[in-house]
Amino acid sequence: MWVKKRGHSCLVASGTALLVVLLVVLYDTITPQPAGGRGPGRGEQLRGRPLYRLDVSWPRSPERFTGEAFGVAVNQYAGVVYVAQRGVNVPKVLVFTTDGDFLMSWNTTTLEMPHGIFVADAASSNPTVWITDVGNGPHGHCIKQYSPSGRLLQVLGTPGKPGSGLNPLQFDQPAEIFVQDSGEMYIVDGDGGMNNRLIKLSRDLEVLWMHGERGQGLAQFYIPHSVAVDNALRVWVADRGNKRIQVFNSITGEWLGTWGSCFTEDAPYSIRQTPDRKYFVVVQLNTNQISLLDAPPVGLIGQCRVVSVIQLADEVKPHLADLDLKTGALYVAEIGAQQAQKFTPFSLDGTFL
Repeated sequence: MWVKKRGHSCLVASGTALLVVLLVVLYDTITPQPAGGRGPGRGEQLRGRPLYRLDVSWPRSPERFTGEAFGVAVNQYAGVVYVAQRGVNVPKVLVFTTDGDFLMSWNTTTLEMPHGIFVADAASSNPTVWITDVGNGPHGHCIKQYSPSGRLLQVLGTPGKPGSGLNPLQFDQPAEIFVQDSGEMYIVDGDGGMNNRLIKLSRDLEVLWMHGERGQGLAQFYIPHSVAVDNALRVWVADRGNKRIQVFNSITGEWLGTWGSCFTEDAPYSIRQTPDRKYFVVVQLNTNQISLLDAPPVGLIGQCRVVSVIQLADEVKPHLADLDLKTGALYVAEIGAQQAQKFTPFSLDGTFL
């Protein structure tokens, strides 16, 4: 602060500026983060640039987590977070506010084994929640649309029957769905089943284009696990079995590039872009890491570059993630720790980097 005393104000200001510089330098080095002290695996360490820090106060009632958390989705306009979990006699979806208050649980019998979860039409008066179901029972191998309170609205696929058909649609352990504001959908189908597909559907559920070959070549997949579309109309797919991310033109389906050099130790499980469009958040389950990668400019894919890593404790097993596109807050579903965690954007002045 400035001290309004003649002969001292400049000296104090210089000291303050020097302190800020020292803080920036310190935080640009490896920075251990304190354990949150609540629940298993709450110790985190930060490597590289300090972009996110754990919010240890979220949620306010962690005892609500009673199963394995597989997916998380945010409605930033309503300030609501949905967490999909699995287990015997546990609610399949828990609903919290972005501030951490528990709202409700879905005790629906129409979900067997939820995997990916996504909020569509978030800005509208009628948002919906899409969930992929990888179960092998009578309700599995489908993608389901629910109301915010858990009422089943629509089912894509043939319940209980895995398949590869397009008319009618069939899936085999569909991993995740991403819905654009236009209503167009992108589905990665193949969490270990017979299919290894990226499918784009129109708002009317017509197939617009598809890549569906298993392999290691360009536009081939092995366990495509997560999908996201950026504002440059590029489709980013976490090609888990091949330890890489593949990129496509969202309009034509044309292959644009591949990122693989950042994933030599572990595969990408989840991919999302930060609201400032500067970074991609990538989750790696086996190494218990959340990495932030530089987002390339329009017209260039290039090579991946990791700028920040949140190293979680052993056996946390982060699976899928989502971002609050208003605040930049990051939510991660963790199978091993049986919880979801919230990370907030970190900077010295409290603004999103």
